[in-house]
Amino acid sequence: MKIIEAEDYKDMSRKAANIISAQVILFPRSVLGLATGSTPLGIYRQLIEWYRKGDIDFGETRSVNLDEYCGLSPDNPQSYHFYMRENFFSHINIRPGNTFLPNGQAPDIGAECRRYDRLISDLGGIDLQLLGIGNTGHIGFNEPDESFDKMTHPVALKEKTIQDNSRFFKSIDEVPKFAVTMGIKAIMQAKKI
Repeated sequence: MKIIEAEDYKDMSRKAANIISAQVILFPRSVLGLATGSTPLGIYRQLIEWYRKGDIDFGETRSVNLDEYCGLSPDNPQSYHFYMRENFFSHINIRPGNTFLPNGQAPDIGAECRRYDRLISDLGGIDLQLLGIGNTGHIGFNEPDESFDKMTHPVALKEKTIQDNSRFFKSIDEVPKFAVTMGIKAIMQAKKI
């Protein structure tokens, strides 16, 4: 593991964006594992800025996201599909057909989890995975006490996670109680994290 120190959030965002940018420039067909939440917003803003300046091209890049709430449509402003479109995808030239997120509305969530793992495998695996760590220590929606041998799976959200995420909803009652998330095993299969 290599630890890179940053002065502040802006510096961290720029350094992380540099790592992602180098990956895409050196390997344009990279598969990026992307995250949502507060942590990556500065990274996405920096990548958008460099894209607009012509420094980076996402035309061949593919992406897979860590997770999605169960029950929210992709057009729901609180869904991670919506988050990714609003905060990153609609500002760069990544092809919509090259962006993948779990389907939290699938009628058979178990089958959806297996489909998502197959999709990642069919893409050749994740070349670079971006992660944030939540207030409870969760990665994706994997709480710290979860098994490290899980692939993509459904999860009941912990009360603390629901409370933390309520800031994005009109009320805590609107926060979904379940999500689909890549498991730690799936995340650890990435070539770089």
